[in-house]
Amino acid sequence: MDNDHSRDRAEEVALFRFSVISEAVSPRLTPAERGLVVRALAARTWTTPEGVERCFARGTIDRWAAAYRRDGLAGLRPTPRSDRGRARAQGRWLEEAARMRRALPTRSASQIVDAIARAHGVALSERTVRAHLRRAGLTRAALTAEPARAFGRFEASRPNEIWTGDVLVGPFVPHPRVAGSKRAKLFVLVDDHSRLLVHGRWMTEENTRAGQDVLRSAIARRGVPQNLYVDNGAPYSNHQLARACAVLGIHLVHSKPYAPQGRGKQERLNSYIRQSFIAEMCDRGIGGFEELNDYFMAWAEQVANARTHAETRQVPMTRFLDGHTPSIPPPALLAEAFRWSMVRRVTKTATISLFANRYQVDPALIGRSVELRFDPEDLTRIEVFDRGIPAGAATPFVIGRHVHPAVPQAVPPPPAGPEPGIDYMGLVAAAHTEALGEGSIAYRDVHLPGFENCDKPAEAGHDDDAAEPGDDNDEAVG
Repeated sequence: MDNDHSRDRAEEVALFRFSVISEAVSPRLTPAERGLVVRALAARTWTTPEGVERCFARGTIDRWAAAYRRDGLAGLRPTPRSDRGRARAQGRWLEEAARMRRALPTRSASQIVDAIARAHGVALSERTVRAHLRRAGLTRAALTAEPARAFGRFEASRPNEIWTGDVLVGPFVPHPRVAGSKRAKLFVLVDDHSRLLVHGRWMTEENTRAGQDVLRSAIARRGVPQNLYVDNGAPYSNHQLARACAVLGIHLVHSKPYAPQGRGKQERLNSYIRQSFIAEMCDRGIGGFEELNDYFMAWAEQVANARTHAETRQVPMTRFLDGHTPSIPPPALLAEAFRWSMVRRVTKTATISLFANRYQVDPALIGRSVELRFDPEDLTRIEVFDRGIPAGAATPFVIGRHVHPAVPQAVPPPPAGPEPGIDYMGLVAAAHTEALGEGSIAYRDVHLPGFENCDKPAEAGHDDDAAEPGDDNDEAVG
């Protein structure tokens, strides 16, 4: 659960502003195209972190875009206002006016002003109220008009323009942490233009950490997408993913609940995975998660991405690489994007507490709420920020946990026994090993910095169902 103590208000505002301008800061846009995009964004209605619907002028969007290009995400953090008290007092009643208009769209600005004056004794300007409702997209014409609907097929115009992500629930797989087996969940990403299975990995848990592992590996292999289109599930609706996308310049889009029309390609791939991969693996027998992931990687490269797609009439890998060079981000930027962030108040002894660990910080920060940025794989290295400005490192004082609770730790599963008959998946894996060449290594032996133990069992004494960030007032905000 979110709480005020564990949320960085300034970063929340910065992430919201980036969600507004993310389409306009793409380096691929020409000045003319950027102008069209900005006009379209200015015509839209946005829901702020406070739940208020607002429109933003072109000048505001241009100013935010310039600040992001100049200073990155830090340039979108708000600055204190000199007229805060007066603006806040009037803003309260303007929001009351907006609520009254939403409750009854036929109410006029004159009626709203009169109702507030009678109920609260506050005299508002009818012109001010009318202008506020217009900026918020709450005109009577907009609220009572029948929305237009568009139908038809859509396809991205180039590789890495749109990636679609989803979680597919698979079979039960033997796991050393439980007596028996655990349900496998496949986190998978597909490129909309080429239909390439960008990356996928079977996980034991459907949580934020698992989604980040797959996205980071996909970006390291295939480059940075311009748009990431996902559903509203917990692995994709969280502060950590929003921050990672903002740092990398990715426009994060969530599909509308109960409107699956935009996810047809993803659902078709899920059906293909069930028929072609899961059925074969169940017939062969699954020895464990590491084996399942090794075979899936081989199947993805040798079968899914090497077949001729029924709709495009092209091989997905060929279409993805046709005239396209993936843009791989620098390792330092990738590491920064996938760091987590939490807010803590510095005690009178110049210490902070994080997941049963205690750290020493600069005594000048006593009594202040500071932001802690860290790799969840290594809680011994914490960087401290005060209002977005680096304030040194947090020195470990008492360390009881070395990794985030959502990061499991390691016991290899037992090997699977041989199966009689034709081993189709074994043949696919052998072809994949041969294609990689002599001396190749298995997928499970490939580790990205900071993601070495993301799918391994927890240490003895730790809770098997490790909580997501947010339990015990440890909500991640970055």
